Amino acid sequence: MDSRRPPLAPVCPTLPEYVRHWAETTPERRAFSFVEHPAPHSRGVHRTLTWRRLDVRVQALAARLAGQAGPGDRVALLCPQGTEYVTAFLAALTAGLVAVPLYPPGLPGHADRLAGVLADACPAVVVTTRRARDEVREFVGGDGPRIVVADEVTDDEGRNWRPVAPDPGATAYLQYTSGSTRAPAGVEISHGNVVANARQALAAYGADTRPVTCVGWLPLYHDMGLVLSVAAPVVRGALSALMDPAAFLHEPVRWLRLLAAHPNAISAAPNFAYDYCVATVTAEQKEGLRLDGVTALINGSEPVRPGTAARFHATFAAQGLAPETHCPSYGLAEATVFVCAARPDEPLRRFALDRDALAAGKALPARPDDPRAVLLAGCGSPADQRVRVADPVTRALLSEGEVGEIWVQGPNVGRGYWNRDSEDVFGAEFAGAAAEPGRWLRTGDLGTVLEGQLVVTGRLKDLIIVDGRNHYPQDVEATAQEAHAAVRRDRLAAFAVPGAAGGERVVVVAEHARTARLAELDVPGVLRAVRGAVSTRHGLRLADVVLVPPGTVPRTSSGKVSRALTRARYLEGAYGGQDRVAAGAAG
Repeated sequence: MDSRRPPLAPVCPTLPEYVRHWAETTPERRAFSFVEHPAPHSRGVHRTLTWRRLDVRVQALAARLAGQAGPGDRVALLCPQGTEYVTAFLAALTAGLVAVPLYPPGLPGHADRLAGVLADACPAVVVTTRRARDEVREFVGGDGPRIVVADEVTDDEGRNWRPVAPDPGATAYLQYTSGSTRAPAGVEISHGNVVANARQALAAYGADTRPVTCVGWLPLYHDMGLVLSVAAPVVRGALSALMDPAAFLHEPVRWLRLLAAHPNAISAAPNFAYDYCVATVTAEQKEGLRLDGVTALINGSEPVRPGTAARFHATFAAQGLAPETHCPSYGLAEATVFVCAARPDEPLRRFALDRDALAAGKALPARPDDPRAVLLAGCGSPADQRVRVADPVTRALLSEGEVGEIWVQGPNVGRGYWNRDSEDVFGAEFAGAAAEPGRWLRTGDLGTVLEGQLVVTGRLKDLIIVDGRNHYPQDVEATAQEAHAAVRRDRLAAFAVPGAAGGERVVVVAEHARTARLAELDVPGVLRAVRGAVSTRHGLRLADVVLVPPGTVPRTSSGKVSRALTRARYLEGAYGGQDRVAAGAAG
């Protein structure tokens, strides 16, 4: 049995040393529990590792990996979600190798990205499981890296093997970016970076002083999934309860049941997941569901929509869910993941900003009921880091209320991009830097500081500029999806394309709702509604609106819509809208 309060965590320099500590001091406590759903309506079957059992498996697999590769070699993790994934990640670090968290080749729509990342990382070894072995072998080919099947390595292999403690400054793993705005790049995360960020996250969500369970369905190859579901519980000595992302997508109530089953649960999800639960969890499924023990629900979308939090908590208020559990947060792979976070037990901070002023780089208040207002949530304050806002062109420090590029400095900021010159991203300096010395991370994200809160407004590379005015694509997308019920929420992309005389024109590609059949829709009516809403709210004429079937708009490996890839496919004529762009630009 677990005691309700785990012992205080020591200060260890690396994750492998934390694993060994908990295995020695709390060997029978549960460390990781993976919930499988073998049938469509299964309530879940738990597979659990204690800290002692985790340590045995990590040592065995680390010994095998150390015999297959040398210090600093890359180890690609092509495992399905589960305890083997956790073991493989920690074993690579224990062996002094560089883990590359990825996914099996069978993940729909991501084979090209997987091939590109493997070509970039050049792993010496690939770790997978029996379940995925055949598809991995076929994907990497006979001349590819050596394959180690994690669940075929016996415990005996680690009995007489003694690891050398990793250097905290050495690279622990390559966290490849999601590819939402560019080709994926591998961020070098050191052992010290990931431990620092895990401790920052634990402190931000109050998990460093109280017992918690980390509950997660986010993919473990994603930065937030890896830190929240693996690194943070290893540092804290807390239980991590995992499930497969596909299990959540098939039946979202499974995530809520897992939250209800674990007191003081902390979990994370993007905007779409909260809206998805609101739309799909039935009254029957809510019966007997208690969510009053949830400590924190992290929303790491960029930007976080206050309406999403309001809808979610209104839907599940009767189940005891407190509104103060919603914690808008901000982070990115280049900073391991966590940068800023709203604290649990504090009311969500909502900001209504004037859209025209925001387009001009100023965050000025507006009435919340003004249809031209932009509603954004505050993402709290930095978690033991320094965050500033800079002019992205002049690199001058901006004042509160001015919109610019978010810059970050802290022990969690990665070493740089693997195999790339990244000095301009990781070594930025302020102009006239006497007041803000040192090297800073340029995030590429836009935001401002209001009342001590970081407010994220969008991505610098996604910014749409038409006739000298700035438009945030996610703002246009929010208007478009509210314009008609047939537009599927969070499955659309707004972007700019070349127009006449060197200008830019704006296109929206949107999936229609799964409940609607394209052949039965009044498509012209849907398109008119979208055009009219965007024109009224943004003063923006859309050059083209394309309605496509569900699953057509590409997403990144972390589930976000990839505007860059959607734009590229549109320009290639994949959506059949190329002629309409020309007509719109000419008109």
